Amino acid sequence: MLLLAADTSGKHGSIALAQCGPGDSCCVIEVAPLEGGTFSAQLVPQIAALLAKHGFNKNDIGGFAVVAGPGSFTGVRVGLAAIKALAEVLEKPIAAVSLLEAVAVSGRSRTRVTAVLDAGRGEVYAGEYTVHHDGAHRLQERLLSRAQLLEAAIGSTVVVADQNLAEVVRMAGLPVDQIQPPRSDVIARLGWQKIRAGEMVSPEALDANYLRGSQEIFSKSGS
Repeated sequence: MLLLAADTSGKHGSIALAQCGPGDSCCVIEVAPLEGGTFSAQLVPQIAALLAKHGFNKNDIGGFAVVAGPGSFTGVRVGLAAIKALAEVLEKPIAAVSLLEAVAVSGRSRTRVTAVLDAGRGEVYAGEYTVHHDGAHRLQERLLSRAQLLEAAIGSTVVVADQNLAEVVRMAGLPVDQIQPPRSDVIARLGWQKIRAGEMVSPEALDANYLRGSQEIFSKSGS
């Protein structure tokens, strides 16, 4: 199966093409970066260009993997809208992937981990996972203050790409696995695992996972 993966949840994003076959086999053909701030203008043309570069067209795509959050409100919506539209037209399966899961499996630890992303406002997105050689099992994901993170992460290894957050955790005496930010090749492999396991969503059911309530994303008028 030709799998297209997309991540537009952060300041910078990426798309990837992968050939996925029997078992966990998923060979990434190419990862193409996306410049932050212009995802809405770039995403569909970049997908078309990546397909054409490798001799494919949209009808060759057998499935999709997309980051559903947490992350930038606008960025996540752009990625989801594009994948929804393509999957609906092509009638192909979608795997929704948490960026926190991608962080968790990108570390070296194969035990209980706490994957962390900066959420701004002195807060973090934190995902507690048990990680195995063939994937990760989510225990919970939530929005925490930094102080709450240091308490919640006791007994686990904190997996994080952000240098400042890594230092905060180190200063608290907790084990840290600092990684590079995961790209869409990681999303493709996780997406293929989900598709094989039957963990797919329809275009109508695909939705964002912000971990913030809508009242925190939008300012209330008149308040």
